[in-house]
Amino acid sequence: RQVLEEMRALYERNQADVSEAKAGRTDLIFLIRFRHCCLLRNQRCLLAYLYDRLLRIRALRWECGSVLPNTIQFHMAAEEVEWFNRYKKSLATYMRSVGGEEGLDLTQDIKPPKSLYIEVRCLRDHGEFEIEDGTTILLKKNSQHFLPRWKCEQLIRQGVLEHVLS
Repeated sequence: RQVLEEMRALYERNQADVSEAKAGRTDLIFLIRFRHCCLLRNQRCLLAYLYDRLLRIRALRWECGSVLPNTIQFHMAAEEVEWFNRYKKSLATYMRSVGGEEGLDLTQDIKPPKSLYIEVRCLRDHGEFEIEDGTTILLKKNSQHFLPRWKCEQLIRQGVLEHVLS
């Protein structure tokens, strides 16, 4: 906001000096050019800042999932939340369009897996969990299971399961 106010003030002073320069005061031309360069610099800085925030908001979709935590959403502008929601919908549409009938969840494996199955420990009671072959597993606190990575990746991110490293 301070930068925008500064830019508004520079622009108004330039407008006043331009009308005087048109009237014949050529000594103001260098000052007008300097202010214009300041305006362009501030514009570039603001655009770089906004682009960086946009990249961070996009990364939140991949890290946090489709629902933003309230602590993060509280610090975002309404336009940023709207952009996040539009990006979320666009990504969901794309993921449904690839990978057959069920679609392909691109957010599952952020890093390539070393193995297809991993050992996990349940950190809290979660209830029944069904894997692709129809088997249901009861996820109780402190129980350990050997599960397909892609099925439990989301639960690991949510803090329900933890990956047990041998």
